[in-house]
Amino acid sequence: MKISDIMNEHCVYCGLKAANKRQLLQELAQKSSEITGINERVIFDALLERENLGTTGFGGGTALPHARLADLDKIYGFFTRLNSPVAYEAIDNKTVDLVFLLLSPDSSGADHLTALAQISRLLKDENTCEKLRNASNSEEIYALLNN
Repeated sequence: MKISDIMNEHCVYCGLKAANKRQLLQELAQKSSEITGINERVIFDALLERENLGTTGFGGGTALPHARLADLDKIYGFFTRLNSPVAYEAIDNKTVDLVFLLLSPDSSGADHLTALAQISRLLKDENTCEKLRNASNSEEIYALLNN
């Protein structure tokens, strides 16, 4: 699976503003709703439900919130680089500024896990994260994600 299979350049948001984790998830739910056609409250509730199981902030300033939704027809990926990092309850207790949202159909099974693993590897690479932080626009970020 390639990143381009689950997202396009319209799924990258540079400079998203959020004051906290909850507001960040609300913003991501609203933005992803526009692309997926799924109600933003349904997305937000699914993201909160997943966060209640344990944080998706896995260190190094990165987070990978994800959820499975009944009405999705395919896997969708969304990426944002925040203007200012937010407290996210990450496992290293550091703030988060790079966030990759993954939304999958309930029936996606192994494809969901494959996508999570691939994105996780990408976001754990410090060199890649530094390039994402220094990218000048969303087109450059999209190119880096697909490199």
